[in-house]
Amino acid sequence: MSNIEQVQQASNSPILWVLCGITVFVSVLQTVLYMRQCSKMTKEARIDPAIPKEAFRVGLISAIGPALGVFIVMVGLMASIGGPMAWLRLSIIGAAATELSAANIGADACGVALGSEQYTLLCLAVSWFTMALNGAGWLLFTGVATPSLESLRNKVSGGDMKWLVVLSGACSLGIFGYLNAGEILKGVGNTLAVLTGAVSMVILVKTVCKKVPKLMEYSLGIAMIIGMIFAVGYDQLFM
Repeated sequence: MSNIEQVQQASNSPILWVLCGITVFVSVLQTVLYMRQCSKMTKEARIDPAIPKEAFRVGLISAIGPALGVFIVMVGLMASIGGPMAWLRLSIIGAAATELSAANIGADACGVALGSEQYTLLCLAVSWFTMALNGAGWLLFTGVATPSLESLRNKVSGGDMKWLVVLSGACSLGIFGYLNAGEILKGVGNTLAVLTGAVSMVILVKTVCKKVPKLMEYSLGIAMIIGMIFAVGYDQLFM
C-alpha cells in the first residue's frame, strides 16, 4: 500500500469521524447555549424583540461570503489531511487560510510537500499536531484574558458609552484593516477583491440602501460577494 493510500485510509477512518464529531457537537452546543443566553438577556434588558432578530439576520447574511471561502479551502484540506480533521479544524477555528498554512508547515517540518507521495502517516501526525498548537494559543488566550480585557476596556472608556462606541469601532477597523493588508500583499486578484468590496459597500450604503432601506442589513454580504466575483473573474481572464 502506497503512502497516499495509507494516509487516506487513516485520515478518513470511522473512529476519527466519531472523535472529531464529539468536538464539533460541543461547538454546536456552545452556540445553542450562547443564543439561549442572549435571548434571556434580551428579555431581562427589555429590548425590543425585533432588534435581536434583525441583528441575527444581518449576521447570517454577512457570514455567507466567509463561509464559502472556508468551504472551498475545506475541500482542499480534505484531500490532504482527511475529512474528519478538516471538518473539525474549520468548525472550531474557521480560519481556512491559517489552517492550510499550519498543515503545510507540518509537512515542511518533515521535508515533504503536503499530499505528495512522500507524505507519510508520521507527516500527517505532524501536520495535525501543528494545526492543534496553532489554534491552542487563541483558545487559551480567549478563555483566560477575555474577562480582564472587558475590565480594561471599561477603564479606558471611563464609563463614557460614546467613547466606548468609538473605541470598539476603531478596534474593528484596525482588525479588518490588518486582515485586508495581508490579502493585498498576496497579489492583484486579492487586491481587486478588497477594493471592489470596499467600493461596492460605499455605493450600496450611499445610494441603493437609501432607496431600499431593507437592503442595509444585507449590504456587507452583498459587497463581499461582489468582491469575490471580481477576484474570480480576474483569475479566470488573466491567470
